[in-house]
Amino acid sequence: MSSPSQFSFEDQNQLRQTIETVARKRVAPRAAEIDARAEYPQDMFDLLKDMGLFALPFPAEYGGTGSTVAACIAVEELGRFCYNTGYLLVAQWVPFGAILYGGRDDQKARYLPGLASGDLRAAVSVTEPGGGSDVANITTRAEKRPGGYALTGTKIWCTNSSVADFILVAAKTGAGRGHNNIGLFIVEKGTRGFLVARHEDKLGARGLPSCELRFDEAFIPDENVLGGEPAKGFKLVMEAFNRSRPIIGARGVGLARGALELATRFVKERQAFGQAVAEFQGIQWMLADMQMQTEAAKLLVYKAAQMVDDGVSGKALAPWAAMSKCFATDVAMKVATDAVQLFGSAGISRDNPIERYFRDAKVTQIIEGTNQIQRNIIGRYVIDALA
Repeated sequence: MSSPSQFSFEDQNQLRQTIETVARKRVAPRAAEIDARAEYPQDMFDLLKDMGLFALPFPAEYGGTGSTVAACIAVEELGRFCYNTGYLLVAQWVPFGAILYGGRDDQKARYLPGLASGDLRAAVSVTEPGGGSDVANITTRAEKRPGGYALTGTKIWCTNSSVADFILVAAKTGAGRGHNNIGLFIVEKGTRGFLVARHEDKLGARGLPSCELRFDEAFIPDENVLGGEPAKGFKLVMEAFNRSRPIIGARGVGLARGALELATRFVKERQAFGQAVAEFQGIQWMLADMQMQTEAAKLLVYKAAQMVDDGVSGKALAPWAAMSKCFATDVAMKVATDAVQLFGSAGISRDNPIERYFRDAKVTQIIEGTNQIQRNIIGRYVIDALA
């Protein structure tokens, strides 16, 4: 691939065509089984690793394109056929963003090459039993000890945790609410006092495990405090989420495209009242709305992704990242719902893949910050910037 500044339209088309071809031949045949068994798709991980896709958004020195647009293309095309396979990439890229943005040079050297190659797997853990969106109110504690910190507390819904080599864990280093005493700690697999506990039996996104984590004075050395200063933790979490939200939006676009394609084929083949269901004007209007919504979501996602590639960050990026994630995943849910309706009674049967798209689409409205939280971010932007 070309360098980030030269990742051209031709490069994008070539990448899209390559991934679509592989997804049709190798990924699509596995999608239903991965969902039904709720088993980690190691074969799909190996496929993505062999293709070098984990490196896509990484800088050129790690073998990547340095392009969030490229990352969105990969996730969108894989998501058309198998949400879980696209999720394998996203699970790797959120911790990558935090380390790239806020890690010390030695931390980048230790973890980024392995994340880019697929030789290391990672996860991010923020959500707790008492809440997920209210990051400032987390209760997991990090108490200073000679040479490091002792983590104590419980996390939930940590995706990829049971297969991860390390997890970025948000914990408080002081008392009370507030953002300035939240740190991100690199907790490596096998750390004493750290346990990956119960696996969730999920509605959608079933191929990647989401687990409870327990910490009982798990010792984390100073060298594993991301950025070297715990006070930077909240900012690192928020920036990592901001940079990843266009990619979450791309998952929504992929799901919407896949659901629309399935529904269109179905109504063209299905007969009613002596003609193809697709010939009815009401059906065509539904399909038209589904197509318009999907294309609008796609444009918003790639605008936000290009902003990341252009170096936009912080408060300038936040509302656009939130809009791309919120709108695209709401569209995924709307299009998947309409697609199930177009299938009729066949749409609620496990024998048809469309119900899987419906379940996976619902997940996207919740993860990486609920869409209600995204609307809070967007609303504050409107009040502050557009008044």
